[in-house]
Amino acid sequence: MDVKHILKSGVKFLTDSGYRFSILAGKGFYDNMSDEEYIKRLYKTKVGRELNLGNPQTFTEKLNWLKIYDRDPKYTMLADKYLVRDWVAEMIGEDYLVPLLGVYDNAEEIDFDLLPDKFALKCTHNSGEGMCLCRDKSKLNREEVVRQLNAGLKKSYFPASREWAYKDIVPRIICEEMLECQKIDELLSTIINYKFYCFNGEPKFLYVAIDYTDDGKKTGTKLNILDLNLEKTPFYRTDHAPIIDEIKKPEDFETMIEISRKLAEGFPFARVDLYYVKNKIYFSEMTFCPGAGIAPFSPPEWERKIGDWITLPDKQ
Repeated sequence: MDVKHILKSGVKFLTDSGYRFSILAGKGFYDNMSDEEYIKRLYKTKVGRELNLGNPQTFTEKLNWLKIYDRDPKYTMLADKYLVRDWVAEMIGEDYLVPLLGVYDNAEEIDFDLLPDKFALKCTHNSGEGMCLCRDKSKLNREEVVRQLNAGLKKSYFPASREWAYKDIVPRIICEEMLECQKIDELLSTIINYKFYCFNGEPKFLYVAIDYTDDGKKTGTKLNILDLNLEKTPFYRTDHAPIIDEIKKPEDFETMIEISRKLAEGFPFARVDLYYVKNKIYFSEMTFCPGAGIAPFSPPEWERKIGDWITLPDKQ
């Protein structure tokens, strides 16, 4: 790291409270702080206003209230990318699961020679840390993949966001079949993710996301927020660039809505992520606190309107 970069980071640390908070949190500075106090500090630093836990009104306020007070043990199982498979199979059938090739406690257990030419490796307890999307095994740097996966296994998703559901997930690696990519433009072929926002079990809108990768590593995401007619909504997120190219409506879109409804039933809020590849629906994951609860929608009035769709349960 050169001197110029060190000076730039130092200035940012002194002047940017959000950056300073993130650095100190990563160093364990706040590990002894209660979840409620930490989440209040995190919210004020990242969102720019006090977190109203006494009478939450907005979408992000209610997500953070749920993060603190809605402690159904089932959430840990559903946030686990391996264990959730059994629940999905029971709820909607195993045909909607991406075929599983292996489960490993550490990356050294992976026998790459037994894997097909294309496959996907990911940790079960985080989001993208150590992920490997292999489209040509002959070009794979196996040593680097092992290093990245083991680093991902060691990194807990809990301390920085205090999303308690991730705290007790047993870190493992799963290997799944690589789904066939869809051509988006002349330069990009990718899998499109359909993420349904469900409120008290009812899908209200979704965002369509395209993940950009470089050598099998995720490098960025573009997304469009759409209603259930796949028309753009009057609200949006400012933390991701929009998708410019047209995304065609899947033939089985109504089935995707119904699947989201079934999987989200009984939860005050859940985001159900699905893939649609070659006229087939696949389950991706369940998320109960998108963006760690600190990614507001814009314009601001929609934060309140969307928040009205969540009916909070009794404290647990």
